[in-house]
Amino acid sequence: MEKSQKINPFILHILQGVDKEIERRLEGITLKIAGNNHSVPVERVTSEDFWILTRILEKNPYINGLDVRYNLINDAGAHYAAKLLQKKYDLIYLNLMFNDIGPKGGELIAKALHNTTLKYLRMTGNKVEDKGGMFFAAMLQINSSLEKLDLGDCDLEMQSVIAFATVLTQNQTIKGINLNRPILYGEQEESTVHLGHMLKENHCLVELYMSKHDVRNYGLKQLCDALYLNKSLRYLDVSCNKITRDGIVFLAAVLKSNTTLEVIDLSFNRIENAGAKKLSETLASHNRSLKALSVVSNSIEGEGLVALSQSMKTNPTLSNIYIWGNKFDEATCMAYSDLIQTGRLKPDDTDVEPYVVDGHVYLAEVSNGLKKHYYWTPTYGEACNLSSNAGFSLVPVCKQL
Repeated sequence: MEKSQKINPFILHILQGVDKEIERRLEGITLKIAGNNHSVPVERVTSEDFWILTRILEKNPYINGLDVRYNLINDAGAHYAAKLLQKKYDLIYLNLMFNDIGPKGGELIAKALHNTTLKYLRMTGNKVEDKGGMFFAAMLQINSSLEKLDLGDCDLEMQSVIAFATVLTQNQTIKGINLNRPILYGEQEESTVHLGHMLKENHCLVELYMSKHDVRNYGLKQLCDALYLNKSLRYLDVSCNKITRDGIVFLAAVLKSNTTLEVIDLSFNRIENAGAKKLSETLASHNRSLKALSVVSNSIEGEGLVALSQSMKTNPTLSNIYIWGNKFDEATCMAYSDLIQTGRLKPDDTDVEPYVVDGHVYLAEVSNGLKKHYYWTPTYGEACNLSSNAGFSLVPVCKQL
């Protein structure tokens, strides 16, 4: 009535469902109004709709999470999101991914976080750019509640990436940060060097996401040198980079002494057979902390893939392995079929499934992976499958792998 605006039927439908949960006295509800929900008729949330929604939520004690991914909130809606953060002191989870929020909206939200109780913020896919990124980095100098911050695909540049690396040498609250796909220029791997230095100083960070950072072998060496000293990092994502078998030498060496890393995502690099065999040697005889490894699309052939499967027979800890996109031969298909049939590798813990044609075993792709629900979540069923998800792909209530 205040805005003389028609009711968004999609929001009304979602709120009516939440009313039923509130009637049952449920607390800690996450309100999910995702614009990519295909199970109900969707009318995407605009900035005006979001203003009404924030007014409803301000004094609602039952809702402490808000997921409005893939809508049309933009910078005007970011203004209302900032006001909500300042007024709703029990909000702990906010997902604004892919909402056409730019540098100005990023600035508003970052400044609102100086004194809040929010623990999880996803800004994925909003082009806040370097200017917005600098405000988020400055916020981390003051904020003492935020535990996970996702700025993946936000067009950050070198200045803001270095600012985050600098701030995180002092911040003792952040447990996970996603800096995927910054816009970087040059061949010196300066951002990776700074993040490596940060890992030497920081002893609280649990998850670090560096996909599409143009990390090469020298950059991986910088990260590995830090991991000899770091005793907190459990999840390292260096997928979609330019790491080769020469860089894996450094990673295999550090895995012999590092006892905290549990998940490594090496997807879409080029470690080839030599890199896979180097990893398998370490996993078979030394490392007993790694639980999940992804080597998807790494130009590995049968010899390297079989070596990784053999390491699982002597390593009781490694439970999840993802290998699709490499070059399978019959020995590879037999090796992973045996692991699955004997129960050593559970079907939900890998991205391949064996099948037989004319007496020959082949492997088919299965939709599992470390970041299965990173960009989307199912509208029904179990979204928190620990065996095929980890890190930021999970909603806050889910434990990690």
